[in-house]
Amino acid sequence: MSDVTVVGGAKAPAARSTGVPLPAGLVKAWDVVRRGDIGLAVGVLVILCVLIVPLPALLLDLLLAISIILSVLILMTALFIEKPLEFSAFPTVLLVATMLRLALNLASTRLILAHGHEGTDAAGHVIEAFGAFVMGGNFVIGIIVFAILVIVNFVVITKGSGRIAEVAARFTLDAMPGKQMAIDADLSAGLIDEATAKTRRKELEDESTFFGAMDGASKFVRGDAIAGLLIVFVNVLGGMIIGIAQNGIGFSEAAHSYTLLSVGDGLVSQIPALVVSTAAGLLVSKAGVSGSADRALVRQLSGYPKALGLSAAVMGVMALLPGIPLIPFAGLAAGAGWLAWRADKANRAAELERAAKIAREATGGAAAEEPVAAALRMDDVKIELGYALLPLVDASEGPDKLTEQIKALRRTIAGDMGFLMPQVRLLDNLQLAPNAYAVKVKEVEAGSGSVYPSQFMVMDPSGGQVDLPGVHTVEPTFGLPATWVDASLREEANIRGHTVVDATTVLSTHLSEIIKANMPDLLSYGEVAKLLKELPQEQRKLVDDLIPSQISTTVVQRVLQLLLAERVSIRDLGTILEGVAEAVGYTRSPAQIVEHVRARLSRQLCAQHQSFGGYLPLIALSPAWEQAFAESIVGTGEEKSLAMAPSKLHEFIAAVRDRFEDAARMGEAPVLLTSAAARPFVRSIVERFRAQTPVMSQNEVHPRARLKTVGSV
Repeated sequence: MSDVTVVGGAKAPAARSTGVPLPAGLVKAWDVVRRGDIGLAVGVLVILCVLIVPLPALLLDLLLAISIILSVLILMTALFIEKPLEFSAFPTVLLVATMLRLALNLASTRLILAHGHEGTDAAGHVIEAFGAFVMGGNFVIGIIVFAILVIVNFVVITKGSGRIAEVAARFTLDAMPGKQMAIDADLSAGLIDEATAKTRRKELEDESTFFGAMDGASKFVRGDAIAGLLIVFVNVLGGMIIGIAQNGIGFSEAAHSYTLLSVGDGLVSQIPALVVSTAAGLLVSKAGVSGSADRALVRQLSGYPKALGLSAAVMGVMALLPGIPLIPFAGLAAGAGWLAWRADKANRAAELERAAKIAREATGGAAAEEPVAAALRMDDVKIELGYALLPLVDASEGPDKLTEQIKALRRTIAGDMGFLMPQVRLLDNLQLAPNAYAVKVKEVEAGSGSVYPSQFMVMDPSGGQVDLPGVHTVEPTFGLPATWVDASLREEANIRGHTVVDATTVLSTHLSEIIKANMPDLLSYGEVAKLLKELPQEQRKLVDDLIPSQISTTVVQRVLQLLLAERVSIRDLGTILEGVAEAVGYTRSPAQIVEHVRARLSRQLCAQHQSFGGYLPLIALSPAWEQAFAESIVGTGEEKSLAMAPSKLHEFIAAVRDRFEDAARMGEAPVLLTSAAARPFVRSIVERFRAQTPVMSQNEVHPRARLKTVGSV
């Protein structure tokens, strides 16, 4: 049958022999005792009763054992808690433990004085064992050991922990208003909610109450030490008087018995008191330290391996001194050195782990934001490749691949045009045909084509179709007939005088022309500001005088964009800014400023379009067309515009196309020469059907340039 019977939800002891439940009155009494508050009240009343009611030696042994284990439990709890507030009941526990020890002191004193003449076991076996073990048969040794314990407890531990508690309480109370204002500020700023604010206020109140209580509780320990010291002397003197005067025993026997009992009683009380005092010191000194005491000490002591290393070195030097025992000091030096090595290794591993964690968090954060970032981010230049073109970006295939040619292209454009080409993003696109590619400028497709990585493109310089077996196509950059042939036919194509290029060169050439055609769109405000900032120091004064007092950076950006639109290099930025500074005196129109700047760049323009023969080939605009353009310009100042009849424009376009085709058959690449007033309008028409045809005004022809007229319109 079961040993317990459930009555009203509580388990009450049952009679083991008969299995009959206890009476209802006892069950109710058991339920009352099981309640925590009633149990604590009963325990305190029992302690108070001990002060009055005599105890038998056997019961005193049990209560002394309870006192010892309670003090050890308090110490272990103080060691393992994470923060002091987790043991906020410590002042109450300290009071109860102190009362228990004082009550046991009084009970043991009563037994010692009443039965001390009967032998050393008069106050129980616990006190006898402590006295005999510490004294070792000599009561003088016992008195000295007891005195030392009292001094350590009262003078060192209790006084230090009391001072710490006092200072902590003072500073905690002084800091309360500021901490409360900080909580209110966080709540007002929306950093925390009302529930969090209430929790933090409650923690602040608990902290101030705890340290205030600890300041008072430390006085319990101090009083306990004083009381223990006085009780021992009372026991010794009173016991000897009672033993000699009333019980008729000799002085030596009385001194031995009563001293052993008194010192044993004092040790049984002072050792738990010392343990509890140590716990109090650990608790109040733990403020500001996170984690349990063992982890905090190991973490902070091992955080400085150099200290352990220097300690090992000092111990090693001391081991070599004459007269110093070698083994203990050398062993400690070796142990400290090994700990220093382990701590340094652990710190390095922890540092690497922290760096890896930060990298993972950064990667995770970037990945978490990737959908939004991907929607907002825009690549200036992007090449999308079909899956068959991925070998072009494989670095293991050699240095002549696409990435290397793009790097070379950026350097070339920077040197020729003074324009730093933005970085090119390469990525695959499974939606494209296997051998297709697409070049996008600011997410808009600007060109596309197809290349074959394992083959070569062959073109006839005369513009005819190549008579070789392969895939006939059109060269994507200039639209010339071309043929993709196998690598085995490369030598034959070279022998025939054809132009042979590989797939990477075809793609990079196409990219180069797309970049040059879209340079105005790629020249951002930030890039212009960077170019101005990187000017030589001697030209910085011009920039400071010009920007922003006379002209804004945005207008300078627009001027540079208009120059790049006509493939004019902006590398000579100093001369360009000088021209801008001259032009802003009479106009703020970027178009008119550009015309003035172009005149300042006459040497550069003539050199840019100079033929291999060292002369500048020209196709001049006839006086009739000059007159026609002059009559078609309407408006004044910055409001000028061209109002030419559509039929007249078609006639002009046909005439320009015919003359330039004739010049091309002659092997010339001329420029169209017009008057300064007509040049912007002529250029606006020509760029629509011959975007790469340069149009220069007579003001832009350098006086020392050699000229050759190859035709007229």
